[in-house]
Amino acid sequence: MTIKAINVRNQFKGTIKEIVEGDVLSEIDVQTASGIVTSVITTRSVGNWKLAIGSEVIAFVKSTEVSIAKL
Repeated sequence: MTIKAINVRNQFKGTIKEIVEGDVLSEIDVQTASGIVTSVITTRSVGNWKLAIGSEVIAFVKSTEVSIAKL
């Protein structure tokens, strides 16, 4: 599957703002035009992809459920 094959509404181009590395999983904050998108990926992938603060990435969002709460 190529990036073009994924619905553009579910893609957010951005820059990595923060990486919180754990032993197995890492939290990646991506600054996008719509705000910050946070992803949890394996720490091994952070190293394999050479991700760092300032790296340009695309965040893909896949969701089967969205919950809301009244403020």
